[in-house]
Amino acid sequence: MNGTVLVLDAIATSRIMLKVQLSAAYYHVIQSEDMAGLVPLVRRSQPDLILCAMTLPDGGALAARAVLGNAPDTARIPIIALAPQNDRAARLMALRAGLDDVLNHPVDDALLQARIRSLIRSRARTEDLRDGPDAMGLSEPAAAFAGPARVTLLTRSAATGAAWRAELAALLPHRLRCCDRGDLAGLMRAPPADAFVLDIAGAEDHTGLNLLSELRARAATRGAAVIAVMAGKAGGPAADALDRGAHDVVTGGLDGAELALRLDAQLRRKARSDRLRASVRKGLKAALRDPMTGLYNRRHALPHLAQLLRRAGDTGRPLAVMMADLDHFKSVNDRYGHLAGDAVLVETAARLQRLLRPVDMIARLGGEEFLIAMPEAGTAAASAAARRLCRQINRNPVCLPGFGEPIRMTVSIGVAVTPPAPAEVTAGDLIGQADQALYRAKHAGRNLVRLIRSAA
Repeated sequence: MNGTVLVLDAIATSRIMLKVQLSAAYYHVIQSEDMAGLVPLVRRSQPDLILCAMTLPDGGALAARAVLGNAPDTARIPIIALAPQNDRAARLMALRAGLDDVLNHPVDDALLQARIRSLIRSRARTEDLRDGPDAMGLSEPAAAFAGPARVTLLTRSAATGAAWRAELAALLPHRLRCCDRGDLAGLMRAPPADAFVLDIAGAEDHTGLNLLSELRARAATRGAAVIAVMAGKAGGPAADALDRGAHDVVTGGLDGAELALRLDAQLRRKARSDRLRASVRKGLKAALRDPMTGLYNRRHALPHLAQLLRRAGDTGRPLAVMMADLDHFKSVNDRYGHLAGDAVLVETAARLQRLLRPVDMIARLGGEEFLIAMPEAGTAAASAAARRLCRQINRNPVCLPGFGEPIRMTVSIGVAVTPPAPAEVTAGDLIGQADQALYRAKHAGRNLVRLIRSAA
């Protein structure tokens, strides 16, 4: 099944026709003739989308949106209203109330199916983000787009662009920019837009439809909302635009008031998706970073080291691994307290980052122990880098606010370097050899570097 669709319509023949249309497209269809028990029905059936008559004996599409919008688990279900006639005022009122679209009887099957696919696809992407790391607690409705959005009008002629901009400027608080549809190179060089309004003549306008596909495919523009403005009323071209990735479609040419409402809805969805995506990125970063120092943790370090080792084997270039351990760190916690110890670890991490190359990986494995991987660093380079770390940490005490004396620290470092043909060496082997070298540095008196020349 493609998904579940709930049909709410008091007219039996309308319900039957919709069920036939949707079942042919492999949707599971649930029917109801009124709004009685709507919330329990929705929670029980969990529809992916609702088709609701504009008017029911006990309510209608607007009432359904209001009722379902009160609960986080039902508020995000898309609702398409089915209206008996093309009533512009009623359509604008429905869009203003938060309905996703209004289609008129007789419903064009191609447009209906495309609109359902588009809305279900959009909701699925958002739900995938919502299920990601650290994405819980974001079920509330999205706030308005933060600040004026950048909206680019892509029209077939400069005159059309100027006319659209003049009409929309009075209705929208956003920054409007006109651009010729043929200037794709210029479009990609411009600052990224939050939304595109694309002028498409109809089914034969291959340039416009191809540009729509380009916008949804390119990295610089795929995150933007795209609304296609179709010159005609035919459902086929509008369905094609939706299937090519348009988030919404306005048919019959530009209607400024309707476009403003649809654009506002798409920008709210984009703001919500951006926020969820940022939350997922934050959660992923937290899963791979040590929360105190900001360095990578063991979960990231070990797979990354294995990848660096494979690359060294492919290129025949060396890879150096260091195990660095602060000397007598327990005495810092005992004498100054754990907060001071934490501050020393943070400062040590910052110094390691400053003293090493951007390509080097630094991870905190736990406690006061750090793992460092240096791609393409041989014995001489790795030894020199390790000695430099020892000198800098020893020579520069850590000064903490509120402490009368600076805290002097030293570090011991063990270094292992891959042999010329490291095919049989594993990440565990390298870490083990570096750890063995670290033990030798500790045993020899600390504040020293010890090297194992071959990790074979």
